[in-house]
Amino acid sequence: MNTIAQIFVVLAGVFHLAVFAMESLLFMKPSTYKRFLIPNEAEATISKPWAFNQGFYNLFLALGAIGGLIAGGDKGHAIALFACACMAGAGIVLIASDRRMGRSAVLQAGPPIIALVLAAVA
Repeated sequence: MNTIAQIFVVLAGVFHLAVFAMESLLFMKPSTYKRFLIPNEAEATISKPWAFNQGFYNLFLALGAIGGLIAGGDKGHAIALFACACMAGAGIVLIASDRRMGRSAVLQAGPPIIALVLAAVA
C-alpha cells in the first residue's frame, strides 16, 4: 500500500477515534449530543446506551485500520482496508438515512474511500 493511501487510512482511523470519544465518553455534554441531532438531555439520556455501544464500533474500526497498518504486510494492509471499507459503507448508510447528516457522512466516508481508491490504483 502506498504512503498516501496509508495517510488516508490513518486519517480515517483518527476520525473514528474522535467519534468513539464523543459517543462513548462525552455523549451527555449538550455540545456533543446536539451534533447527533438530539435536541435535549432527556432524549440524550434515552439514546446514551445506543451511543455508548456505537462508539465502540467506531473504536474497533479505528483499531482495525491503524492496527492493520502497524502490523504491515499484505495481511495487515488487508485488515486496514477492510476497516476502511466498513467505515465507507457506514458513511454511505448515514447519508442515505438522514440527509441532514451529510457533512458527518463525508467526514466519515471520505478518507476511507480515498484510501481504498489509492490502494487499488497503486
